[in-house]
Amino acid sequence: MTTAQTGRRMVPVLDDTAVTDARAGHADARAGHADARAAFFAAGPDLRDPTIPAVDLSVRIGSLTLRTPVMPASGCFGPELGALIPVAELGATVTKTVFGSARGGNPVHRLTEIPAGMVNSVGIPSRGPAGYLATLHPRYAALDAPTIISVGGHRTSEYAPVVAALGEHGAAFELNVSCPNLDRDGTDIGSDPAAIREVVAAVRLVTEKPIIVKLPVLVASIAACARAAEEAGADAVCVANSIPAMPLDVLTRRPILGNVIGGLSGPSIKPIVLRLVWLASRAVQIPVIACGGVGSVEDALDYFSVGASAVQVGTASFGRPFAAVEIVRGLLERCLDAGVGSIRELLELEAAL
Repeated sequence: MTTAQTGRRMVPVLDDTAVTDARAGHADARAGHADARAAFFAAGPDLRDPTIPAVDLSVRIGSLTLRTPVMPASGCFGPELGALIPVAELGATVTKTVFGSARGGNPVHRLTEIPAGMVNSVGIPSRGPAGYLATLHPRYAALDAPTIISVGGHRTSEYAPVVAALGEHGAAFELNVSCPNLDRDGTDIGSDPAAIREVVAAVRLVTEKPIIVKLPVLVASIAACARAAEEAGADAVCVANSIPAMPLDVLTRRPILGNVIGGLSGPSIKPIVLRLVWLASRAVQIPVIACGGVGSVEDALDYFSVGASAVQVGTASFGRPFAAVEIVRGLLERCLDAGVGSIRELLELEAAL
């Protein structure tokens, strides 16, 4: 509304009663959310409870045993979510990627939703190893799940110093080799088996902890890349990172993202990653962790059926922070209902029907 004298829009003023009512409404909403959160925590099983029928959901990655085969994808889980979901039901937490020095992210816009899924171009801001250890790691370490620290670099020589600086912190390291190699015209480090070998071999020299190599989608041979990681000393590979994409504004026909190009993720990439997981799992003996379009128990079982040992949940967590926990509970329920003791037995039973 406007006044005849000034033509300016009038700002409605709440009286004291309206303000009090609004505050009471917010308090009731917060209480309701707290009750719902408490109920969600209480509904989950304690996988260490000996009274629960024996279902083994555990996964071994090198020297690390995960209680369950479900974890968040790097960049999709901050330690603050520990107050919202029962992290103890997850196999691990995975941090945002840590680089060798502090760096900012990409220009805005950094994220957009399109019919095919979500495209992000966050640019992986990092505080460097010292900043991560001082500010973020204590919060991850306080959660009741192993912390897998994601490590990145723009040269093959940059990964090992970061891992060395992180020292004994974290339960394992995930090497994000989807970064452009500045020594080789910006091609992804993870698209070159020789570069993968160089990175993993150097990291293996500075740590005895499990090493997971997260591979990109756009490679000539996912099998060759996975074998290179295994031969150099990796304990698992994660397949795969997001798919390079360029969303346009429907009105201007110009790029939506400030960086022009981002990474496509979500349900639409699942068939693509299923093929890659299938190929990788047949090429190596180490575990393959699937990442791409996982949002339900059925998605997870699809990946397990083609050879994955574990899954990571990424985009689904943005709309449903509890998605990963729901998948764990769903896997346990499916095994209990079928009267089997493991996911492998469940898949064998379903295949025989």
